Amino acid sequence: MSNTIRKQLFATGGIVGSVLSLYLGYKYTIFNVEAGHRAIKFNKMKGILPTVYKEGWHLMVPWLEHPIIYDVRTHPQIFKSQTGSKDLQFVDLTVRVLYRPDAFKLPELYRFIGRDYDERVLPSIVNEVLRSTIAQYNATQLLTQREQVSFLIRKTLEERASRFSIILDDVSITHLQFSDEFSSAIEMKQIAQQDAEKAKFVVMQAEQEKKSNIIRAQGEAKAAELYGTSLAQNPAFIELRRIEASKDIADIIGRSRNRVFLESDSLMMNLTGSFDENLEKQTVKGSKLE
Repeated sequence: MSNTIRKQLFATGGIVGSVLSLYLGYKYTIFNVEAGHRAIKFNKMKGILPTVYKEGWHLMVPWLEHPIIYDVRTHPQIFKSQTGSKDLQFVDLTVRVLYRPDAFKLPELYRFIGRDYDERVLPSIVNEVLRSTIAQYNATQLLTQREQVSFLIRKTLEERASRFSIILDDVSITHLQFSDEFSSAIEMKQIAQQDAEKAKFVVMQAEQEKKSNIIRAQGEAKAAELYGTSLAQNPAFIELRRIEASKDIADIIGRSRNRVFLESDSLMMNLTGSFDENLEKQTVKGSKLE
């Protein structure tokens, strides 16, 4: 084999060795933390190191250290629980929880729980908190004080989750349902309340109509009294009323499309009907009206 071939083989081997060294150096000495993640390192001699690494490239000791990466973004999870209220009513409850690990306590989280913290911790504490909280309220309070119940559940869950280095960003009740029997009872109660309100309205309406009739009767009595006084003081008042009534009748007939022929008596216009041939008032029971 000539010296040229040997030189080429050595050169090729050197290139391959350099590339392999770079690859191994990249794989075992450098690790990358992506956005929304944090990392800690496990040292085979010291265990979990206390430093938390942010996004970017970081160094590690080959074969002695390896990174443990956590996703610290907020994650949603739905939890369902079947429990009982204070008055022993069956409650079917669904809660949505937004959670994430505490980025500053990742070493403790990994040391005591591990990477699957959401599967180990959250289901147990969520169900426990839901049952203990719902048991403090009766069925009616759960319906009328839903916001207060949700606040208490969130506050209690945040306190419990913080012990395990877990942060809860939001806790909300998405579904709250009672048994079919209780739901039917609530519906019947609402119907009864509506009927009671309707009956109350009818009674109030009748009272208003009664007051209106009394006021109308009082007005009519007062009008009759005034009419009587006017007639007693001035007998010509009735004649004036007859003329006004005749005018109203004539206006109504004039606006009608039909042609109507009426006598003066029908129009109440026989103004001389109560006078004699000398245009004097006729006498009643032997006396003359003037």
